[in-house]
Amino acid sequence: MILLNGPRTRRRRLGVAAAAAGLLSALLTAVPAAATPDPGDGPAAAKEVSGSARAQVRDAIADGEIPGQDEIVHSANIEHLVNIPKDTLPGTNSDLAFQGKYAFAGNYDGFRIFDISDPKAPKTVAQVLCPGSQNDISVSGDLLFLSTDSSRSDSSCNSTTQPATEKSSWEGMKVFDISDKRNPKYVAAVETACGSHTHTLVPERKNVYVYVSSYSPNAAYPDCQPPHDGISVIKVPRNAPEKAALVGFPVLFPGEGPDGGGNPGAPTNPGVSKTTGCHDITVLPSQDLAAGACMGDGILFSIEDPERPKVIDRVQDNVNFAFWHSATFNQKANKVVFTDELGGGGAATCNAAIGPNRGADGIYDVVGKGDKRKLVFRSYFKIPRHQADTENCVAHNGSLIPVKGKDLMVQAWYQGGVSVWDFTDSSRPKEIAYFERGPLTTDRIVTGGSWSAYYYNGYIYSNDIAKGFDVLKLEDRRTDPAERVRLHELNVQTQPDYFD
Repeated sequence: MILLNGPRTRRRRLGVAAAAAGLLSALLTAVPAAATPDPGDGPAAAKEVSGSARAQVRDAIADGEIPGQDEIVHSANIEHLVNIPKDTLPGTNSDLAFQGKYAFAGNYDGFRIFDISDPKAPKTVAQVLCPGSQNDISVSGDLLFLSTDSSRSDSSCNSTTQPATEKSSWEGMKVFDISDKRNPKYVAAVETACGSHTHTLVPERKNVYVYVSSYSPNAAYPDCQPPHDGISVIKVPRNAPEKAALVGFPVLFPGEGPDGGGNPGAPTNPGVSKTTGCHDITVLPSQDLAAGACMGDGILFSIEDPERPKVIDRVQDNVNFAFWHSATFNQKANKVVFTDELGGGGAATCNAAIGPNRGADGIYDVVGKGDKRKLVFRSYFKIPRHQADTENCVAHNGSLIPVKGKDLMVQAWYQGGVSVWDFTDSSRPKEIAYFERGPLTTDRIVTGGSWSAYYYNGYIYSNDIAKGFDVLKLEDRRTDPAERVRLHELNVQTQPDYFD
Protein backbone atom coordinates (compact mmCIF):
# COMPACT_ATOMS: atom_id res chain seq x y z
CA MET A 1 0.00 0.00 0.00
CA ILE A 2 1.25 3.48 -0.87
CA LEU A 3 0.03 6.65 0.79
CA LEU A 4 0.15 9.77 -1.32
CA ASN A 5 -0.31 13.36 -0.20
CA GLY A 6 -1.10 14.90 -3.58
CA PRO A 7 -2.02 14.14 -7.20
CA ARG A 8 0.53 12.23 -9.18
CA THR A 9 2.37 13.91 -12.03
CA ARG A 10 1.14 12.85 -15.47
CA ARG A 11 4.04 13.45 -17.81
CA ARG A 12 2.79 11.06 -20.46
CA ARG A 13 -0.72 12.51 -20.79
CA LEU A 14 -2.35 9.10 -20.56
CA GLY A 15 -4.90 8.39 -23.24
CA VAL A 16 -3.44 10.42 -26.11
CA ALA A 17 -2.45 7.27 -27.96
CA ALA A 18 -5.98 5.92 -27.66
CA ALA A 19 -7.39 9.07 -29.17
CA ALA A 20 -5.11 8.68 -32.15
CA ALA A 21 -6.47 5.17 -32.59
CA GLY A 22 -10.05 6.48 -32.77
CA LEU A 23 -11.29 5.61 -29.26
CA LEU A 24 -12.46 9.15 -28.58
CA SER A 25 -14.62 9.22 -31.69
CA ALA A 26 -16.17 5.86 -30.85
CA LEU A 27 -17.06 6.91 -27.32
CA LEU A 28 -18.70 10.15 -28.35
CA THR A 29 -20.88 8.62 -31.05
CA ALA A 30 -21.87 5.40 -29.33
CA VAL A 31 -25.40 4.95 -27.99
CA PRO A 32 -26.21 2.04 -25.63
CA ALA A 33 -27.59 -0.74 -27.81
CA ALA A 34 -28.72 -3.15 -25.11
CA ALA A 35 -31.05 -2.77 -22.16
CA THR A 36 -28.15 -2.27 -19.79
CA PRO A 37 -25.25 0.10 -20.46
CA ASP A 38 -23.62 -1.06 -17.24
CA PRO A 39 -21.75 -4.40 -17.30
CA GLY A 40 -24.00 -7.19 -18.55
CA ASP A 41 -25.67 -10.22 -17.00
CA GLY A 42 -22.52 -12.32 -17.10
CA PRO A 43 -18.85 -11.45 -16.69
CA ALA A 44 -17.94 -8.49 -18.89
CA ALA A 45 -15.82 -9.48 -21.84
CA ALA A 46 -12.29 -8.06 -21.82
CA LYS A 47 -11.59 -5.42 -24.47
CA GLU A 48 -8.31 -5.32 -26.33
CA VAL A 49 -6.31 -2.10 -26.51
CA SER A 50 -3.66 -1.08 -29.02
CA GLY A 51 -0.01 -2.01 -28.67
CA SER A 52 0.93 1.64 -28.16
CA ALA A 53 -1.64 1.97 -25.37
CA ARG A 54 -0.26 -1.15 -23.65
CA ALA A 55 3.26 0.24 -23.86
CA GLN A 56 2.10 3.57 -22.48
CA VAL A 57 0.50 1.86 -19.48
CA ARG A 58 3.64 -0.16 -18.73
CA ASP A 59 5.85 2.93 -18.99
CA ALA A 60 3.52 4.98 -16.78
CA ILE A 61 3.67 2.29 -14.07
CA ALA A 62 7.45 2.04 -14.34
CA ASP A 63 7.78 5.81 -13.97
CA GLY A 64 5.41 5.91 -10.97
CA GLU A 65 2.82 8.01 -12.81
CA ILE A 66 0.07 5.50 -12.02
CA PRO A 67 -0.03 2.74 -9.39
CA GLY A 68 1.07 -0.74 -10.37
CA GLN A 69 -1.34 -3.52 -11.18
CA ASP A 70 -3.69 -3.98 -8.18
CA GLU A 71 -1.50 -1.63 -6.09
CA ILE A 72 -3.46 0.49 -3.58
CA VAL A 73 -2.82 4.21 -3.25
CA HIS A 74 -4.73 6.86 -1.33
CA SER A 75 -4.55 10.38 0.02
CA ALA A 76 -3.11 10.95 3.49
CA ASN A 77 -6.54 11.55 5.03
CA ILE A 78 -7.99 8.16 4.06
CA GLU A 79 -7.21 4.80 5.67
CA HIS A 80 -8.11 1.50 4.03
CA LEU A 81 -9.43 -0.62 6.89
CA VAL A 82 -10.35 -3.89 5.21
CA ASN A 83 -11.31 -5.68 2.02
CA ILE A 84 -13.72 -8.63 2.05
CA PRO A 85 -13.34 -10.61 -1.20
CA LYS A 86 -16.26 -12.17 -3.04
CA ASP A 87 -17.40 -15.52 -1.74
CA THR A 88 -20.36 -17.60 -2.90
CA LEU A 89 -21.57 -14.99 -5.39
CA PRO A 90 -18.98 -14.60 -8.18
CA GLY A 91 -20.88 -12.07 -10.32
CA THR A 92 -20.47 -8.32 -10.69
CA ASN A 93 -20.85 -6.42 -7.42
CA SER A 94 -23.34 -3.56 -7.69
CA ASP A 95 -25.20 -1.26 -5.28
CA LEU A 96 -25.29 -0.96 -1.47
CA ALA A 97 -27.93 -0.25 1.18
CA PHE A 98 -27.69 0.04 4.97
CA GLN A 99 -29.83 -0.61 8.02
CA GLY A 100 -28.63 -0.46 11.61
CA LYS A 101 -25.50 -2.59 11.89
CA TYR A 102 -26.00 -4.21 8.49
CA ALA A 103 -24.81 -3.49 4.97
CA PHE A 104 -26.61 -5.06 2.01
CA ALA A 105 -24.49 -5.59 -1.10
CA GLY A 106 -26.02 -6.29 -4.48
CA ASN A 107 -24.38 -8.69 -6.93
CA TYR A 108 -25.54 -9.83 -10.36
CA ASP A 109 -25.92 -13.31 -8.83
CA GLY A 110 -27.92 -12.18 -5.77
CA PHE A 111 -27.05 -10.24 -2.62
CA ARG A 112 -24.88 -10.47 0.48
CA ILE A 113 -25.59 -9.18 3.98
CA PHE A 114 -22.72 -7.98 6.19
CA ASP A 115 -22.69 -7.28 9.91
CA ILE A 116 -20.69 -4.02 10.08
CA SER A 117 -20.98 -3.43 13.83
CA ASP A 118 -17.18 -3.57 13.74
CA PRO A 119 -16.31 -1.79 10.47
CA LYS A 120 -12.75 -3.08 10.67
CA ALA A 121 -13.99 -6.68 10.57
CA PRO A 122 -17.32 -7.06 8.69
CA LYS A 123 -18.87 -10.49 8.99
CA THR A 124 -21.01 -12.21 6.39
CA VAL A 125 -24.49 -12.88 7.75
CA ALA A 126 -26.16 -14.27 4.62
CA GLN A 127 -25.59 -14.78 0.90
CA VAL A 128 -28.66 -15.20 -1.29
CA LEU A 129 -28.33 -16.69 -4.76
CA CYS A 130 -30.90 -15.01 -7.02
CA PRO A 131 -29.41 -14.20 -10.45
CA GLY A 132 -30.59 -11.25 -12.52
CA SER A 133 -28.65 -8.10 -13.30
CA GLN A 134 -28.21 -5.58 -11.86
CA ASN A 135 -29.76 -6.65 -8.58
CA ASP A 136 -29.94 -3.00 -7.60
CA ILE A 137 -30.78 -3.17 -3.90
CA SER A 138 -32.56 -1.18 -1.17
CA VAL A 139 -34.19 -1.82 2.19
CA SER A 140 -37.07 -0.42 4.22
CA GLY A 141 -38.06 -1.87 7.58
CA ASP A 142 -38.41 -5.63 7.18
CA LEU A 143 -38.39 -5.47 3.39
CA LEU A 144 -35.57 -5.73 0.85
CA PHE A 145 -36.07 -4.79 -2.81
CA LEU A 146 -34.11 -6.20 -5.73
CA SER A 147 -34.17 -5.09 -9.38
CA THR A 148 -34.01 -7.52 -12.30
CA ASP A 149 -33.08 -6.02 -15.67
CA SER A 150 -32.14 -9.14 -17.58
CA SER A 151 -34.62 -11.36 -19.36
CA ARG A 152 -35.32 -14.45 -17.23
CA SER A 153 -37.35 -17.63 -17.69
CA ASP A 154 -39.54 -16.74 -14.70
CA SER A 155 -39.57 -14.63 -11.52
CA SER A 156 -37.99 -17.26 -9.26
CA CYS A 157 -34.44 -17.29 -7.95
CA ASN A 158 -33.92 -20.50 -9.94
CA SER A 159 -34.65 -18.78 -13.26
CA THR A 160 -32.38 -18.98 -16.27
CA THR A 161 -31.65 -16.50 -19.04
CA GLN A 162 -34.26 -16.34 -21.77
CA PRO A 163 -34.63 -14.06 -24.81
CA ALA A 164 -36.65 -10.86 -24.33
CA THR A 165 -38.44 -11.69 -27.56
CA GLU A 166 -40.35 -14.47 -25.75
CA LYS A 167 -43.59 -13.36 -24.14
CA SER A 168 -43.10 -15.68 -21.16
CA SER A 169 -39.84 -13.98 -20.17
CA TRP A 170 -39.81 -12.03 -16.92
CA GLU A 171 -38.10 -8.85 -15.65
CA GLY A 172 -39.03 -6.54 -12.80
CA MET A 173 -38.95 -6.16 -9.00
CA LYS A 174 -38.45 -8.79 -6.33
CA VAL A 175 -39.31 -8.30 -2.64
CA PHE A 176 -37.77 -10.18 0.30
CA ASP A 177 -38.65 -10.32 3.98
CA ILE A 178 -35.47 -9.61 5.97
CA SER A 179 -36.91 -9.66 9.49
CA ASP A 180 -34.45 -12.52 10.01
CA LYS A 181 -31.22 -11.24 8.47
CA ARG A 182 -29.73 -14.71 8.45
CA ASN A 183 -32.63 -16.16 6.52
CA PRO A 184 -34.17 -13.71 4.00
CA LYS A 185 -37.41 -14.96 2.46
CA TYR A 186 -38.60 -14.20 -1.06
CA VAL A 187 -42.19 -12.94 -0.76
CA ALA A 188 -43.24 -11.10 -3.92
CA ALA A 189 -42.46 -10.27 -7.53
CA VAL A 190 -43.91 -7.60 -9.81
CA GLU A 191 -43.20 -7.61 -13.54
CA THR A 192 -42.53 -4.17 -15.03
CA ALA A 193 -42.22 -2.92 -18.60
CA CYS A 194 -38.59 -3.24 -19.78
CA GLY A 195 -37.61 -4.69 -16.41
CA SER A 196 -36.00 -2.76 -13.56
CA HIS A 197 -32.52 -1.41 -14.20
CA THR A 198 -32.65 0.55 -10.96
CA HIS A 199 -35.35 1.48 -8.46
CA THR A 200 -36.00 4.14 -5.84
CA LEU A 201 -38.07 3.85 -2.66
CA VAL A 202 -40.60 6.45 -1.51
CA PRO A 203 -41.40 5.05 1.95
CA GLU A 204 -44.56 5.87 3.86
CA ARG A 205 -45.89 4.52 7.15
CA LYS A 206 -48.18 1.85 5.72
CA ASN A 207 -46.82 1.45 2.21
CA VAL A 208 -43.59 1.65 0.28
CA TYR A 209 -43.79 3.10 -3.21
CA VAL A 210 -41.15 1.92 -5.66
CA TYR A 211 -40.17 4.00 -8.68
CA VAL A 212 -38.81 1.63 -11.30
CA SER A 213 -36.35 2.98 -13.87
CA SER A 214 -35.91 1.07 -17.14
CA TYR A 215 -35.35 1.89 -20.77
CA SER A 216 -34.44 0.78 -24.32
CA PRO A 217 -37.78 -0.57 -25.60
CA ASN A 218 -37.92 -2.61 -28.77
CA ALA A 219 -40.85 -3.50 -30.98
CA ALA A 220 -39.60 -7.12 -30.91
CA TYR A 221 -39.94 -7.31 -27.11
CA PRO A 222 -43.53 -8.15 -26.07
CA ASP A 223 -43.03 -6.71 -22.57
CA CYS A 224 -40.94 -3.69 -23.54
CA GLN A 225 -42.76 -1.83 -26.27
CA PRO A 226 -42.06 1.72 -27.43
CA PRO A 227 -42.75 4.41 -26.52
CA HIS A 228 -41.30 3.93 -23.04
CA ASP A 229 -41.32 7.50 -21.80
CA GLY A 230 -42.01 7.12 -18.09
CA ILE A 231 -41.46 5.03 -14.97
CA SER A 232 -43.35 2.16 -13.36
CA VAL A 233 -44.78 2.80 -9.88
CA ILE A 234 -45.26 -0.15 -7.52
CA LYS A 235 -47.15 0.00 -4.22
CA VAL A 236 -46.02 -2.46 -1.52
CA PRO A 237 -48.12 -2.75 1.68
CA ARG A 238 -45.71 -3.21 4.59
CA ASN A 239 -48.01 -5.64 6.41
CA ALA A 240 -48.82 -7.62 3.26
CA PRO A 241 -45.88 -7.36 0.85
CA GLU A 242 -47.21 -10.32 -1.11
CA LYS A 243 -49.88 -7.89 -2.38
CA ALA A 244 -47.29 -5.68 -4.07
CA ALA A 245 -48.70 -4.41 -7.34
CA LEU A 246 -48.14 -1.98 -10.20
CA VAL A 247 -50.29 1.12 -9.66
CA GLY A 248 -49.26 3.31 -12.58
CA PHE A 249 -46.89 4.32 -15.33
CA PRO A 250 -46.61 8.14 -15.20
CA VAL A 251 -45.33 9.63 -18.44
CA LEU A 252 -42.39 11.98 -17.80
CA PHE A 253 -41.63 12.80 -21.45
CA PRO A 254 -44.92 13.38 -23.26
CA GLY A 255 -44.61 14.01 -26.96
CA GLU A 256 -45.55 12.92 -30.44
CA GLY A 257 -44.01 10.00 -32.24
CA PRO A 258 -42.97 6.45 -31.30
CA ASP A 259 -40.40 7.53 -28.70
CA GLY A 260 -42.28 10.23 -26.78
CA GLY A 261 -40.83 13.67 -26.12
CA GLY A 262 -37.40 13.02 -24.63
CA ASN A 263 -34.00 13.78 -26.11
CA PRO A 264 -33.99 12.40 -29.68
CA GLY A 265 -30.29 11.52 -29.52
CA ALA A 266 -28.42 10.99 -32.78
CA PRO A 267 -28.45 12.24 -35.49
CA THR A 268 -30.05 15.38 -34.01
CA ASN A 269 -27.70 15.27 -31.01
CA PRO A 270 -24.68 13.13 -31.98
CA GLY A 271 -23.06 11.23 -29.14
CA VAL A 272 -26.09 11.63 -26.85
CA SER A 273 -28.35 8.76 -25.80
CA LYS A 274 -31.93 8.91 -26.99
CA THR A 275 -34.27 9.17 -24.00
CA THR A 276 -36.44 6.06 -23.77
CA GLY A 277 -36.94 6.01 -20.00
CA CYS A 278 -34.88 6.83 -16.92
CA HIS A 279 -31.69 5.25 -15.64
CA ASP A 280 -31.94 6.38 -12.03
CA ILE A 281 -34.06 8.60 -9.78
CA THR A 282 -33.17 10.13 -6.42
CA VAL A 283 -35.96 11.34 -4.15
CA LEU A 284 -35.79 13.82 -1.29
CA PRO A 285 -38.96 12.97 0.66
CA SER A 286 -38.51 15.81 3.17
CA GLN A 287 -38.89 18.27 0.28
CA ASP A 288 -41.33 16.22 -1.88
CA LEU A 289 -38.71 16.45 -4.64
CA ALA A 290 -37.05 14.05 -7.02
CA ALA A 291 -34.29 14.32 -9.61
CA GLY A 292 -34.20 11.97 -12.55
CA ALA A 293 -31.22 10.99 -14.68
CA CYS A 294 -32.92 9.88 -17.85
CA MET A 295 -30.44 8.96 -20.58
CA GLY A 296 -30.47 12.17 -22.60
CA ASP A 297 -32.29 14.34 -20.06
CA GLY A 298 -32.03 15.53 -16.48
CA ILE A 299 -35.32 16.31 -14.75
CA LEU A 300 -36.58 17.84 -11.52
CA PHE A 301 -40.03 16.76 -10.38
CA SER A 302 -42.48 16.92 -7.51
CA ILE A 303 -43.50 13.75 -5.65
CA GLU A 304 -46.09 15.41 -3.43
CA ASP A 305 -48.45 12.76 -4.79
CA PRO A 306 -46.12 9.74 -4.99
CA GLU A 307 -48.37 7.91 -7.46
CA ARG A 308 -48.45 10.89 -9.80
CA PRO A 309 -45.03 12.58 -9.96
CA LYS A 310 -45.04 15.90 -11.83
CA VAL A 311 -42.09 17.24 -13.84
CA ILE A 312 -41.02 20.78 -12.82
CA ASP A 313 -38.01 21.31 -15.05
CA ARG A 314 -35.96 19.45 -17.62
CA VAL A 315 -32.43 20.09 -18.92
CA GLN A 316 -30.10 18.65 -21.55
CA ASP A 317 -26.37 18.88 -22.19
CA ASN A 318 -25.83 17.95 -25.82
CA VAL A 319 -22.17 18.97 -25.78
CA ASN A 320 -20.59 17.02 -22.92
CA PHE A 321 -23.16 14.55 -21.51
CA ALA A 322 -23.62 11.23 -23.30
CA PHE A 323 -25.77 9.33 -20.77
CA TRP A 324 -27.46 10.93 -17.73
CA HIS A 325 -26.85 8.23 -15.14
CA SER A 326 -27.69 9.33 -11.58
CA ALA A 327 -28.53 12.33 -9.40
CA THR A 328 -27.72 13.61 -5.90
CA PHE A 329 -29.29 16.55 -4.06
CA ASN A 330 -27.35 18.63 -1.58
CA GLN A 331 -28.88 18.92 1.87
CA LYS A 332 -30.59 22.28 1.20
CA ALA A 333 -32.08 20.98 -2.04
CA ASN A 334 -30.71 23.98 -3.93
CA LYS A 335 -28.22 21.91 -5.96
CA VAL A 336 -28.28 18.67 -7.91
CA VAL A 337 -25.23 16.69 -9.03
CA PHE A 338 -25.92 14.67 -12.18
CA THR A 339 -23.45 12.05 -13.41
CA ASP A 340 -22.62 11.18 -17.01
CA GLU A 341 -21.82 7.53 -17.67
CA LEU A 342 -19.90 8.04 -20.90
CA GLY A 343 -18.99 4.68 -22.42
CA GLY A 344 -21.49 2.76 -20.29
CA GLY A 345 -19.07 2.08 -17.46
CA GLY A 346 -16.90 -0.23 -19.53
CA ALA A 347 -14.56 2.26 -21.22
CA ALA A 348 -11.43 4.19 -20.31
CA THR A 349 -12.70 7.79 -20.15
CA CYS A 350 -10.56 9.28 -17.35
CA ASN A 351 -7.64 10.23 -19.56
CA ALA A 352 -6.24 13.23 -21.39
CA ALA A 353 -7.96 12.29 -24.64
CA ILE A 354 -11.45 12.55 -23.15
CA GLY A 355 -10.64 15.58 -21.03
CA PRO A 356 -12.22 17.06 -17.87
CA ASN A 357 -15.82 17.65 -19.00
CA ARG A 358 -16.93 14.35 -20.52
CA GLY A 359 -17.73 11.40 -18.29
CA ALA A 360 -17.92 13.88 -15.41
CA ASP A 361 -20.40 15.21 -12.87
CA GLY A 362 -22.54 18.17 -13.84
CA ILE A 363 -23.40 20.52 -10.97
CA TYR A 364 -26.70 22.38 -11.24
CA ASP A 365 -28.17 25.00 -8.93
CA VAL A 366 -31.90 24.82 -8.23
CA VAL A 367 -33.24 28.37 -8.46
CA GLY A 368 -36.74 29.71 -7.85
CA LYS A 369 -39.58 28.35 -5.75
CA GLY A 370 -42.29 25.72 -6.06
CA ASP A 371 -43.23 24.68 -9.57
CA LYS A 372 -41.21 27.62 -10.95
CA ARG A 373 -37.89 26.04 -9.91
CA LYS A 374 -35.24 25.67 -12.58
CA LEU A 375 -32.01 23.71 -12.96
CA VAL A 376 -29.13 26.05 -13.82
CA PHE A 377 -25.77 24.59 -14.86
CA ARG A 378 -22.70 25.77 -12.90
CA SER A 379 -19.73 23.48 -13.55
CA TYR A 380 -18.30 20.01 -14.14
CA PHE A 381 -16.28 17.89 -11.75
CA LYS A 382 -14.02 15.01 -12.71
CA ILE A 383 -11.30 13.25 -10.74
CA PRO A 384 -7.95 15.01 -11.34
CA ARG A 385 -5.96 11.78 -11.77
CA HIS A 386 -5.67 10.37 -15.29
CA GLN A 387 -6.24 6.63 -15.42
CA ALA A 388 -4.71 4.07 -17.77
CA ASP A 389 -6.31 3.12 -21.07
CA THR A 390 -6.88 -0.34 -19.59
CA GLU A 391 -9.01 1.04 -16.74
CA ASN A 392 -12.76 1.52 -17.11
CA CYS A 393 -13.40 4.83 -15.38
CA VAL A 394 -16.30 7.29 -15.33
CA ALA A 395 -18.53 9.07 -12.77
CA HIS A 396 -20.71 6.58 -10.87
CA ASN A 397 -22.63 6.10 -7.60
CA GLY A 398 -21.98 8.34 -4.59
CA SER A 399 -23.60 9.97 -1.56
CA LEU A 400 -23.46 13.09 0.57
CA ILE A 401 -21.19 13.35 3.59
CA PRO A 402 -23.43 15.18 6.09
CA VAL A 403 -21.70 18.35 7.30
CA LYS A 404 -23.80 21.44 8.02
CA GLY A 405 -22.99 24.38 5.80
CA LYS A 406 -20.92 22.26 3.40
CA ASP A 407 -21.71 20.25 0.29
CA LEU A 408 -19.43 17.22 0.43
CA MET A 409 -19.73 14.00 -1.51
CA VAL A 410 -18.04 10.62 -1.76
CA GLN A 411 -18.27 8.95 -5.14
CA ALA A 412 -17.30 5.79 -6.99
CA TRP A 413 -15.41 6.06 -10.29
CA TYR A 414 -15.01 2.37 -11.20
CA GLN A 415 -11.24 1.81 -11.63
CA GLY A 416 -10.76 5.51 -10.92
CA GLY A 417 -11.45 4.48 -7.33
CA VAL A 418 -13.24 6.47 -4.64
CA SER A 419 -13.20 10.26 -4.60
CA VAL A 420 -14.25 12.69 -1.85
CA TRP A 421 -15.00 16.17 -3.17
CA ASP A 422 -16.42 19.52 -2.13
CA PHE A 423 -19.04 21.35 -4.22
CA THR A 424 -20.01 23.98 -1.64
CA ASP A 425 -19.05 26.48 -4.31
CA SER A 426 -20.94 24.91 -7.19
CA SER A 427 -18.78 26.77 -9.71
CA ARG A 428 -15.47 25.58 -8.19
CA PRO A 429 -15.66 21.96 -7.04
CA LYS A 430 -12.50 20.33 -5.74
CA GLU A 431 -11.33 16.90 -4.64
CA ILE A 432 -10.22 16.58 -0.99
CA ALA A 433 -9.46 12.84 -0.69
CA TYR A 434 -9.19 9.68 -2.76
CA PHE A 435 -8.57 5.93 -2.72
CA GLU A 436 -7.79 3.77 -5.75
CA ARG A 437 -6.18 0.61 -7.00
CA GLY A 438 -3.89 0.26 -9.97
CA PRO A 439 -5.25 -1.31 -13.17
CA LEU A 440 -6.61 -4.83 -13.05
CA THR A 441 -4.61 -5.57 -16.20
CA THR A 442 -2.04 -3.76 -18.31
CA ASP A 443 -2.88 -5.23 -21.71
CA ARG A 444 -6.70 -4.97 -22.04
CA ILE A 445 -9.76 -3.45 -20.40
CA VAL A 446 -11.30 -5.71 -17.78
CA THR A 447 -14.33 -4.21 -16.03
CA GLY A 448 -13.72 -3.53 -12.36
CA GLY A 449 -13.42 -0.89 -9.69
CA SER A 450 -15.82 0.75 -7.26
CA TRP A 451 -19.46 0.58 -8.38
CA SER A 452 -20.87 2.33 -5.30
CA ALA A 453 -19.09 4.34 -2.61
CA TYR A 454 -21.29 5.63 0.24
CA TYR A 455 -20.79 7.35 3.59
CA TYR A 456 -22.68 5.70 6.46
CA ASN A 457 -22.30 6.38 10.17
CA GLY A 458 -18.68 7.47 10.14
CA TYR A 459 -17.23 5.20 7.45
CA ILE A 460 -17.06 4.93 3.67
CA TYR A 461 -18.20 1.62 2.20
CA SER A 462 -17.36 0.64 -1.37
CA ASN A 463 -18.65 -2.30 -3.40
CA ASP A 464 -15.86 -3.10 -5.85
CA ILE A 465 -17.03 -4.94 -8.97
CA ALA A 466 -14.13 -7.37 -8.94
CA LYS A 467 -12.34 -7.05 -5.60
CA GLY A 468 -15.22 -7.18 -3.13
CA PHE A 469 -16.35 -5.04 -0.19
CA ASP A 470 -14.03 -2.26 1.03
CA VAL A 471 -14.24 -0.17 4.20
CA LEU A 472 -12.45 3.19 4.37
CA LYS A 473 -11.97 5.66 7.22
CA LEU A 474 -11.79 9.35 6.39
CA GLU A 475 -10.01 11.62 8.88
CA ASP A 476 -10.30 15.27 7.88
CA ARG A 477 -11.35 18.36 9.80
CA ARG A 478 -13.70 19.27 6.93
CA THR A 479 -15.60 15.98 7.17
CA ASP A 480 -15.16 15.04 10.84
CA PRO A 481 -18.44 16.71 11.95
CA ALA A 482 -20.32 14.11 9.89
CA GLU A 483 -19.38 11.48 12.47
CA ARG A 484 -21.98 12.97 14.82
CA VAL A 485 -24.77 12.15 12.34
CA ARG A 486 -26.21 8.69 12.87
CA LEU A 487 -28.78 7.01 10.66
CA HIS A 488 -30.82 3.87 11.25
CA GLU A 489 -31.30 3.28 7.54
CA LEU A 490 -29.77 4.54 4.31
CA ASN A 491 -30.81 3.99 0.72
CA VAL A 492 -28.81 6.64 -1.08
CA GLN A 493 -31.46 7.11 -3.79
CA THR A 494 -33.93 7.94 -0.99
CA GLN A 495 -31.98 10.82 0.50
CA PRO A 496 -32.61 11.48 4.18
CA ASP A 497 -32.84 14.84 5.89
CA TYR A 498 -29.58 14.30 7.78
CA PHE A 499 -30.20 17.08 10.29
CA ASP A 500 -33.89 16.61 11.06
